[in-house]
Amino acid sequence: MTAYVIYLMNQYYVPDNGLSGALDDIRAGKVVLVYDFDNREKETDMTIASEFVTADVLRRMRNDAGGLLCTTTPGKLAKELGLPFLSDVFWNSKDAYPLLGLMAPNDIPYDNTKSSFGITINHRKTFTGITDGDRALTIKEYVNTIFKEAPAEQRIKELGENFRAPGHVHLLNTTQRLLQTRHGHTELCTALMYMAGVKPSATICEMLGNNGSSHSKASAEEYSKKNNMHFVTGEQIIEAWEGFLKETEADV
Repeated sequence: MTAYVIYLMNQYYVPDNGLSGALDDIRAGKVVLVYDFDNREKETDMTIASEFVTADVLRRMRNDAGGLLCTTTPGKLAKELGLPFLSDVFWNSKDAYPLLGLMAPNDIPYDNTKSSFGITINHRKTFTGITDGDRALTIKEYVNTIFKEAPAEQRIKELGENFRAPGHVHLLNTTQRLLQTRHGHTELCTALMYMAGVKPSATICEMLGNNGSSHSKASAEEYSKKNNMHFVTGEQIIEAWEGFLKETEADV
């Protein structure tokens, strides 16, 4: 079963570990906060279903989170459409550019897999591509294209016609067995989108503090309370994800 129709099957999944409110907010197009793990990045990301991204949402992420804005793609769908990991592009170019081979991301201190970074894109109707309006257009049109109920060949053609690379929207590819080998925000937030029954692409941004480092878990939780946002953890998501896979038998 292809990834772009799985989300249509699972509109009403209700986990029993406290995620229900967060999934309701995702379905309503609201931002939620996702903390990964105490033994990983120890970071909290703002996330929203990519299909609901607006210029106002991106402005809030820039101002209140401050990290890198990225948009996720399910790994199987990325492979189907020929959207590579950027590390693979660099590695395959090492004969022409030897430095790229020397810079391979094989020593990430919090992860034993390669980086989830994919390519960067702009929609061809954008100007510079960096404004909130331009990035919102790129993200929404990208998601509309990759999840279109159409043959892969048609979606690939439309991606080529309507987007250029490089650009100002950073794509992230999940691992192909979601949350089996990598437990990063790319996978955690994408899993939330599957469980919420929306198009399974998340737009995310790390929350950085005024001291130049990441928000602590406590400060991110305080922010969530002040702003009436749901705060969820990697442990909650993984626990719910296991139940989701058993219930739906989704191959993601």
